[in-house]
Order: sequence, then C-alpha cells, then structure tokens
Amino acid sequence: QVELVESGGGLVQAGGSLRLSCSASGIALRNTGMHWFRQAPGKQRELVATMTAEGRMDFADSVKGRFTFSSLVTNHRVTLQMDSLKPEDTVVYYCNVKIGPLYDYWGQGTQVTVSS
Repeated sequence: QVELVESGGGLVQAGGSLRLSCSASGIALRNTGMHWFRQAPGKQRELVATMTAEGRMDFADSVKGRFTFSSLVTNHRVTLQMDSLKPEDTVVYYCNVKIGPLYDYWGQGTQVTVSS
C-alpha cells in the first residue's frame, strides 16, 4: 500500500524559509520520481516542482530560484527547500507520485502561510 505524507508546513514571514518533506511508504521515490503541487482555494492545482527518477529537477517559473530540492534524497523522503517566501506562496502543498498511466498517488497536503 502506497502512502505519501507531507510535513513541514507552517507560518513564516515574507522572506523566510520553510522545508517541506514528503515521506513515502510502499514505493521508492528514487525509482519513481515525484512532484510537488500546490493549490489555492477555488483554483486548479499548480505544478511547483518535479524530481525525475533520473535526478532531473524542474521548477515552475513562479518559484524558480527560490525553491530547490534538498540534497538529502532517499527512497522514502524528499525535501523541498523553500526560500525567499512570498505571501502569494500561501497555499496547500501536495506531494504526488505518478507511475505510468494508472497510478496517481497524493498526500493529504500541508498548509504554508506566508505573512506580509
């Protein structure tokens, strides 16, 4: 059984930093790759960051230069380092793993709130 659990969200002032972690059981993140999405109320989920199984990292233009993946990547934990946070980064962040066309796993989400 696959389970994804996000942690590390919280309240931070603008310009501050947070580290979001995705902990996985039942799969090996190094083999599958993973994504971080975020979603504001009433809006579609937005792809924020991707780490592929080959180790390639991609980021949305809105977070490029501010977000990165921690070098401490294991089969069961991936951490997103978020720096220079802005009030518009205030949303719920989700960990996601897609395996082929059939499997699409999501965590429960973690709230990030950036105060101005």
